Amino acid sequence: MSKASMRQRTIATDDLRFPGYMRAPHEAKPTAQGLWLHTDLTGRRELVPELIAADIYPGQAAVPMVIDHLLMLEESGFLTIYQARGSEWISLRRTLKADTRTAPPSDCPPPPGHDSSRHVAALEGESARERAEARVRAEQAERDGEWAAWRERAERAAPPRRPLLLDAPPIGCVDHPNGRRENCGPCGTARRQHDRWLAQQRYTDQLVEWEGQADGPGDEPW
Repeated sequence: MSKASMRQRTIATDDLRFPGYMRAPHEAKPTAQGLWLHTDLTGRRELVPELIAADIYPGQAAVPMVIDHLLMLEESGFLTIYQARGSEWISLRRTLKADTRTAPPSDCPPPPGHDSSRHVAALEGESARERAEARVRAEQAERDGEWAAWRERAERAAPPRRPLLLDAPPIGCVDHPNGRRENCGPCGTARRQHDRWLAQQRYTDQLVEWEGQADGPGDEPW
């Protein structure tokens, strides 16, 4: 990347407010800022950790750290990692404002599902209102998806509770596993153990419910 290309770009306050950057761990933010300056004007470059480390942290043994930071930044939504042309690439989800009039076209393949026509329009001078409205729509779509997932979890029926009798000890002895009406000392002892186990389990469940009511309701999402 040429020094002239880097001089065309400056990290602005609005860039630092990008959610993908703000959600990134603090230790990965210097790498994020370096990627803003060391990708092409579309925010892309081939994912070669050694070259990225040399660009952002020259003279340091930073390759393992850069690999960790790239994974953190993908998780925070700052960038996308994808495969194309038999290699791995990164694409920043927010690019810096730059003068593209003399910039050469990008040699990096776009990520899957990328709308190149919209990206070109943004580089050529989309208005602040259009960018703001697009961001609001994207954030609202993300929130709608989160709420839909929450409603699905909240409305999903709970699975049936396993009956205690399926886990209770047998009611009879070895010779009479199902018990018998005639007198049998071992059967009577097993039956009493069976009843005592059920009573103890039911009492435990009642205590659990009582303790939950004593603690009060937990924080419910709205």
